[in-house]
Amino acid sequence: MTEIDSLVLGLQQRIWQLLDNVSMLEKEDNGNLYAAVSLRIIELELAEIQDLLDKLNRTTNIYKQLSVEAAAELQDMKEKMVELENFDHTQVMMRERENQRIKSDLERCTDVLSSTSPAPTLSPGRCGLGRIVSVVGPRTYSLTVYSTSYPYGAWGRDANPAPGDENKYWLVVLSSSNVYGHYVRQYNSMGTFILGIESTDTYISSSNPTTNTIQGPNMVMYDNVLYYNCYNIYSVCQFNMTTQSVSTVALPNDAGYNNKFPFAHLDTTYSNTDMDFATDESGVYVIYASTSNFGNVIISKVETSNPPALNQTWSTSLHKKTITNTFMVCGVLYATRYLNAETEEIFYSYDTKTNVERYDLRIHIKKMQTNIEFLNYDPRDHLLYVYSDAYILTYELIFQ
Repeated sequence: MTEIDSLVLGLQQRIWQLLDNVSMLEKEDNGNLYAAVSLRIIELELAEIQDLLDKLNRTTNIYKQLSVEAAAELQDMKEKMVELENFDHTQVMMRERENQRIKSDLERCTDVLSSTSPAPTLSPGRCGLGRIVSVVGPRTYSLTVYSTSYPYGAWGRDANPAPGDENKYWLVVLSSSNVYGHYVRQYNSMGTFILGIESTDTYISSSNPTTNTIQGPNMVMYDNVLYYNCYNIYSVCQFNMTTQSVSTVALPNDAGYNNKFPFAHLDTTYSNTDMDFATDESGVYVIYASTSNFGNVIISKVETSNPPALNQTWSTSLHKKTITNTFMVCGVLYATRYLNAETEEIFYSYDTKTNVERYDLRIHIKKMQTNIEFLNYDPRDHLLYVYSDAYILTYELIFQ
């Protein structure tokens, strides 16, 4: 029962009681009807009834005010609900438009991917890595202990290390005219490499340059042996780090050397880069050009025997002076070109298993310096090792 119900019920009972009292007084025959005492009682009854009426009116007014306020709040809620419905509808429309835009973008991306055939995909039996889809990094970016003194050089890890040498890193700087080197510096860890401490130097020769010393920044280490372009001749040198002896194998006599077919782009020629060397999961390669192949790139597998020998050879249609570097992954040659001071692009591939060439890869490398003098792939960690204007860097290859 509500407060108003209680007040109304009480008021009715008091009125009925008052009527009973008046009726009783009218029937009394005491010769003094409506005497002062009786009238006083009736006045008190009327006063109490008036109090009840006043209380009822106040309560009714309060409830009326509450009703008015509730009605106002209800109207306000209705208006807010309308606003919310309109807002929700607007948001739904905006989301729908955004979804349509994203769907349209995805369709365009799908069209682009469909119009470009995928990069060479190798069978799991050969390598199992799939195709390169991007290059992430740099993961490492540092000067060497020589600071900026030698802009040309090379560094990396042994692609096929002896037990116990898995964590070693090697460094060669071209300390004479930015062209020639004659010793290899080794570190036992990346930490000591970056700090430039606890190094060991192994000399090919006491003088520089001379017969069998290093010419140009392209070289690799495989099974504790350094492979590089022999000084002033079209031969591959093999320097054994343990015995400190040199063996050689000659390229065809029309192969380029001494800046005949170097890496280059429109603004720069990379001095004495006629021969490039690469390692992958299967061994060592030498990449060069010859006049008989019209200056186009030739790939030859290097047998790591002592002395070394040239094994299978592949000729491509890629002109060597139009590229800036090469590397091998799972039997596939990749070539880079200069786009601008910030970006190098992997644009070309040649699959030595299928002999398929492609010129449309469009995989970008974010550079920290303008030029990349040395680049090689390490099959052990799937990183690209880069020497760039005296800085050493690594990049991670992402496969799919």
